[in-house]
Amino acid sequence: MPVKYYDESIECMDRTELEKLQSEKLCTQVKRMYERVELFRKRMDKKGLKPSDIHGIEDLHKLPFSYKQDLRDYYPYGLFAEPMKNIRKVHASSGTTGKQIVVGYTENDIRTWERCVCRQLVAADVDENDFVQVSYGYGLFTGGLGLHDGAIALGATAIPTSSGNTERQIRTMIDFGSTVLCCTPSYALYLGEAVEQKGLKSQLSLKAGIFGAEPWTNTMRKAIEDKLGIKAYDIYGLSEIMGPGVSYECGEQAGMHVNEDFFIPEIIDPDTGEVLPKGASGELVFTTITKEGFPLIRYRTRDICSLNYEKCKCGRTFVRMNKPTGRSDDMLIIRGVNVFPSQIEEVLLNMGGSVTPNYLIVVDRVNNTDTLEVRVEMSDDFLSDNVRSIEALEATIKANLQSVLGLSAKVRLVEPRTIERSEGKAKRVQDNRKLI
Repeated sequence: MPVKYYDESIECMDRTELEKLQSEKLCTQVKRMYERVELFRKRMDKKGLKPSDIHGIEDLHKLPFSYKQDLRDYYPYGLFAEPMKNIRKVHASSGTTGKQIVVGYTENDIRTWERCVCRQLVAADVDENDFVQVSYGYGLFTGGLGLHDGAIALGATAIPTSSGNTERQIRTMIDFGSTVLCCTPSYALYLGEAVEQKGLKSQLSLKAGIFGAEPWTNTMRKAIEDKLGIKAYDIYGLSEIMGPGVSYECGEQAGMHVNEDFFIPEIIDPDTGEVLPKGASGELVFTTITKEGFPLIRYRTRDICSLNYEKCKCGRTFVRMNKPTGRSDDMLIIRGVNVFPSQIEEVLLNMGGSVTPNYLIVVDRVNNTDTLEVRVEMSDDFLSDNVRSIEALEATIKANLQSVLGLSAKVRLVEPRTIERSEGKAKRVQDNRKLI
């Protein structure tokens, strides 16, 4: 196992020493960002702060927040802290208007990312003898390549199957001797059901699964473990901070250890922005203290969770974040893809008067797979036009949604004035998924 990518002592570091290390890195990062990132400098100046005013993590709360909207406003490279000649890789995720949010990595950032993923793999009892089947999507999405590069850095064999094509996924697992599966939990459960139906479980060599990119329950975890005969581990990440591996679950399955030598987590009140006491539930905020290409200070993730600072039974001292219980904004995560109602609304409003602004988004979980249906009212003008067909309009809207969202949605046109109105804030989303 390459020592340069994994050092167990760091994960078990005394908290006093860890916080000292965090303070040093934070002060260096603040100074660097003040000099190189215009938006951060302006916000510091507005608060009357200079880098010399930040002496350690005890001053973290004084620093300004960062928001996803910042990434849209400075698209694509306006928040980078390195010249593009030093950026070795870019990834992206979609925004509310369909514009991609772009993040960049220097050579050191890539090595850091590999270290973070290595820790998850080691925590799942993976080593250089394992075959890691990566069934997350590849490309601009951080999931596939993040786990792929981490597996190689550890010395394991990466099998880049990407997502989809279930028959081939199962055949690859069997023929290639895959011992670890990486994908979304809903897809893992689907694969498990397919394996079960085909009676192929005894032919699998799987021992572990690393699943993230969407919410999942302990009930789903147990079902996955039973159907695939594995131990299922939770992994958390977001493109803005790094990608998969920001935090990871160990064998205790009692929360995800945050890689605190690279990221400082906070929990704040989503309404006031005030830092909450240890153990309280609120909005998760991250500060990147080593990233070079695309650093962020106090980035508001909008995920609602809590942090556990007690030493884990596994021996690691890194703080553990509990599974997010929801979000402080209206973003939906469907089959690992971020979906905003505003994206759907924009598509509908660009249909040239064929439909009204009244719509309902229905999210469900059918056969353990997330489904998305958009119900929208036809306009009176459209109904009076005998030439145009309902089926053709539904197909057009579906295609436009696919282009913007990056996933398939069912579209159902309904009669005018049949979607329930509200005297207050309109209810646009009906999420029928049950998270227990």
